[in-house]
Amino acid sequence: MNPRVSTVQFKSPYKLILTFTNNEVKEFDFSSYLDYPVYKALKDETFSSKARVFNGTVIWDENVDFDPDTLYLESEPLFPA
Repeated sequence: MNPRVSTVQFKSPYKLILTFTNNEVKEFDFSSYLDYPVYKALKDETFSSKARVFNGTVIWDENVDFDPDTLYLESEPLFPA
């Protein structure tokens, strides 16, 4: 099982700075997901800036979230663990 998200910061445009439970800090670029119907709301930066952590992943509301494994595997490291 991959580490889970412990903190999230929105970075404009369409990026998140994530800290994981193993203390890795990574950047997740979600711009490639914006054409999928479930993620279209994230095109609005006011909405996408409201990202928060819930149960080890990032959510915006009850309908928009990312799988925590996707967040970990598709993010680029910013700092060494």
